[in-house]
Amino acid sequence: MKKSLILLLFAFTSCKNTTQQTWQLTQFVKQDAENPILAAVDTTTFNDPILQKSINWEAKDVYNPSAVVRDGKVFLLYRAEDTLKIVQGTSRLGLAVSEDGIHFKRQSKPVFYPDNDFMKKYEYPGGCEDPRLVETEDGRYILTYTAYDGKTARLCVASSINLQNWKKEGLAFKDPKNEMLWSKSGAIICKKVGERFVATKINGKYWMYWGDTSLFLASSDNLTDWKILEDETGKPKPIVKPRDDNFDSWLVESGPAAFINNEGIFLIYNSANKGFENKSKDTKNAYRAGQVLFDKNDPSKVIDRSKTFFFEPDKPYELEGQVNHVVFVEGLVNFKKKWYLYYGTADSKIAVAVSEK
Repeated sequence: MKKSLILLLFAFTSCKNTTQQTWQLTQFVKQDAENPILAAVDTTTFNDPILQKSINWEAKDVYNPSAVVRDGKVFLLYRAEDTLKIVQGTSRLGLAVSEDGIHFKRQSKPVFYPDNDFMKKYEYPGGCEDPRLVETEDGRYILTYTAYDGKTARLCVASSINLQNWKKEGLAFKDPKNEMLWSKSGAIICKKVGERFVATKINGKYWMYWGDTSLFLASSDNLTDWKILEDETGKPKPIVKPRDDNFDSWLVESGPAAFINNEGIFLIYNSANKGFENKSKDTKNAYRAGQVLFDKNDPSKVIDRSKTFFFEPDKPYELEGQVNHVVFVEGLVNFKKKWYLYYGTADSKIAVAVSEK
């Protein structure tokens, strides 16, 4: 009788845990034979319009990519830093293409960078950082990125019809009161249409998760001008906060674009911890990735959240680099019936993990 009861309890517990995890994407396998798939090179040059000279624009570090599927290929838009000492390294965005999702051919010139334009005061000398891509129903691409002037990070928007030529749309949050607001990491809510992730409206508006302390929320009518969801004091309202004594106790930050599935709105988020006592092998400030599910009719309502991380730094190229102990996920595509997760490693290189789930 006791044995039967134990088996019954085990079966109930297993079933319950399985039910809780059905909405998550799991079983990502790092492609060790190929990783890192992109790293810094000192052979590509670019005539910088601000410096008025040729520079090795991706000679220092290459990391934090976004990805889309286009014409049966994976396009990777990635952050690259030069070695100049104006700041720690000015960031520009490069483009690489792959037919199999693993092996990429990069273009020799950046496709997005600080220029002598109306955004220069926000983008220079720090640069254009951490891209995130979505599509529109009419085939345009919307890019959210961080402009860094050396002091303040600001979330910005750009658009393109071909991933090559970009129109800068300015600050995401154009209300003058938000001009000095530190803002990053815009993950726009999409729907999956075949291998495309298309920005979609909920209750008549587009929505975007953003932030690198807590996760916040913003809405838009046109994908370029965004209004922050505020609390009763007029400050950005936290939607997802760090959790004490867990892998995400220090900060949470948007990962790739969020998308609607059968269960709700799915979002992968990056996180870091303060060092928590109930884990025997923890590293303070290590960046790991978690997942969260929101109500598909109310993007501010959390339905469920992963109890622990599903992705962590454990490879040499993830443990040591510009910033140690970091996996930073920004690119996710569903390509040839597999999930490809693209991420920055130790703020230095780019790697990929694949799931057939």
